Amino acid sequence: MDFAFDARTEELRARLLAFMDEYVYPAERVAHEQRERLASPWESVPVVEELKAEARRQGLWNLFLPDDGYGAGLTNLQYAPLAEIMGRSPQIAPTVTNCAAPDTGNMEVLAQFGDERQRKQWLEPLLAGEIRSAFAMTEPEVASSDATNITTHIERDGDEYVITGRKWYISGAMHPDCTIFIVMGKTDPEGPDIRRQQSMVLVPRDTPGVTVQRAMQVFGYEDHYHGGHAEVVFDHARVPVSNLIGEEGGGFAIAQARLGPGRIHHCMRLIGMAERAIELMCRRAVSRDAFGKALAQQGVVQNWIADARVAVEQLRLLVLKTAWMMDTVGNRGAHTEIQAIKIATPRTVVGILDRAIQLYGAGGVSQDYPLAELYAGARTLMIADGPDEVHQRSLARRELKKYL
Repeated sequence: MDFAFDARTEELRARLLAFMDEYVYPAERVAHEQRERLASPWESVPVVEELKAEARRQGLWNLFLPDDGYGAGLTNLQYAPLAEIMGRSPQIAPTVTNCAAPDTGNMEVLAQFGDERQRKQWLEPLLAGEIRSAFAMTEPEVASSDATNITTHIERDGDEYVITGRKWYISGAMHPDCTIFIVMGKTDPEGPDIRRQQSMVLVPRDTPGVTVQRAMQVFGYEDHYHGGHAEVVFDHARVPVSNLIGEEGGGFAIAQARLGPGRIHHCMRLIGMAERAIELMCRRAVSRDAFGKALAQQGVVQNWIADARVAVEQLRLLVLKTAWMMDTVGNRGAHTEIQAIKIATPRTVVGILDRAIQLYGAGGVSQDYPLAELYAGARTLMIADGPDEVHQRSLARRELKKYL
């Protein structure tokens, strides 16, 4: 295993680091101030739109997509250090480089499973940043940690599908530019194979019967930059049969293909969040005194910083190994590693952010520093894309199988 960055990765890292220093970090406070003056918090923030144009000009656009026909054509191993850098400012950096979920996963689905018409109508505008999208899978009435539980009906009626169901925490759905939903529901609810009951269809937002009911908060945050998280009702919404992605019964497999890259992308960005936390901890520690000496001289603070550094280095190696395996043996071959990083990374980064918040005291939970919002995002990732316990269960069963 060789995790050394190749020449293209080094060149992109240098450009992205410079872009972050010159544009992204200064824009964080500006974006917050501009948003407070908008008529609606869901409107696009001027500085963010300016940064999108600059990112495109610098060739820092669609870096996530390995298909060089549509994206940058980077491998997972090449993209990992770039996603980590973007994770240092997880609200703005992924958005302005068109590397933000849920659009990234939706573009991957369309690139891999969509037909020519679907790619022309929806993928190309998403790649250009002209529209936004949402992925509608999670439901409030069932334990969505088991995707076979979903109850949304996708019933065929002649040349149309009729979609009926309620979804929530549908990321991206509050954004005014969100034009298309990828909806997962059951086309064969009585089918003998519970993993072949589900299908995915494309549902335009303006379809009659589609209602975005409300924005869902995450620890009090609405996640405006990524288009929020909505509760959405589909009440006999009709779309053409041609809006089916792939084949009937293929929804579960498509979801698994979508979530593999999504999980590692989250973990890559989480490492960047941890690095931002360590930087903030160190700056605070050398600039504040308590009980007659600098915080940096307090033994407990030194332990927090040392432990954080050790943990981040361990996580980075595991994530890079996972990226390398996905590139060399595929997502299926890297299944154990993907689950391992999904379990280890969010919980470890939550711990690092918790110590950083403690070091900042009242400031740590305030809006004046990014730590509280980073914590909310990291803690949510212990649930998103499958809760930790589901991955632990699956990973343990795979290990135990060797001995049965």
